[in-house]
Amino acid sequence: MTKDIHLFVETQGGGIRKIVRQVVTAARALAEARGGELNAMLIGSGVGDLSSEAARLGVDRVVVVDDPLLATYATEPYATALAGAVDRLGGGTLAIGNTSIGKDVGPRIAQRLGLPMITDVVETEIADASVSFKRPIYAGKALQVIQVLEDDCVVSFRANSFPETPPVDPPVQINKLDVPLDSGRARTIVKEIIKREEGPVDLTEADVIVSGGMGVKGPEGFDFLKQLCEPLGAALGSSRAAVLAGYIHPSHQVGQTGKTVSPSLYIACGISGAIQHKAGMSTSKCIVAINSDPDAPMFEFADYGIVGDLFEVVPHLAEECKKLLQ
Repeated sequence: MTKDIHLFVETQGGGIRKIVRQVVTAARALAEARGGELNAMLIGSGVGDLSSEAARLGVDRVVVVDDPLLATYATEPYATALAGAVDRLGGGTLAIGNTSIGKDVGPRIAQRLGLPMITDVVETEIADASVSFKRPIYAGKALQVIQVLEDDCVVSFRANSFPETPPVDPPVQINKLDVPLDSGRARTIVKEIIKREEGPVDLTEADVIVSGGMGVKGPEGFDFLKQLCEPLGAALGSSRAAVLAGYIHPSHQVGQTGKTVSPSLYIACGISGAIQHKAGMSTSKCIVAINSDPDAPMFEFADYGIVGDLFEVVPHLAEECKKLLQ
């Protein structure tokens, strides 16, 4: 088995996702610890134009698997392409983002290659070529430390847990790899993609998130919060209760049954702070809570708390943010 680390370069909207540049940081450290190379694996159809961008990620080599069957994401062809590419390169560890696609395809690749898998890693510790992975467990109440006894594994990393690697311009070899794909084995076929209108910032990759709960009192309350999102360049999140009440689309839900986020700044407006919500945002670097109830559980783990009516606090906070960021 090889000591190389293979990075899955996930794409979205014709470009490389932000999380890939964060996973590179962790993957590079693993490659250096093992004395192997870091390969960027670019999977898709007509993705050759992105190979030069992938080459600037700070990797040692770019491997391109280009096939018409990979034009849009589907589990079977992507799992076959990634597992086949890792196998043809002599094995190694596969590093992926803990995204919706990563959660879907990662376990399948691990099963096909007979490898262990560690999911949702937020930190790595490297000592004398020994690597330990840290991941939240029990709804974020504790951190689990895992050491892999196998030579290779599949590892998914949580967004915003590692710094982005800045673009570099070294000479990097770009190789095209042919992995046989059988359209007859595909269990699902994507015939059409209907995109829902989303905000300017992807929730799972956002550096700043402003979330609302039942305290926003209705759908118009989330429109009210956008005045704070705009100066901060923040994504709009919500609690599960607000989604169930029909205040906002489920794609904005943060929590144990929603999306897991790790922004630099998380502002919770009118959210009580139930353990299920905490599970999805407890790894945020800085948490600010705004709630009229001084006994709200959110204040117990927030870094800063404002006791007051969010409809009075948010406009003042938005105005101050505009002044500071001008």
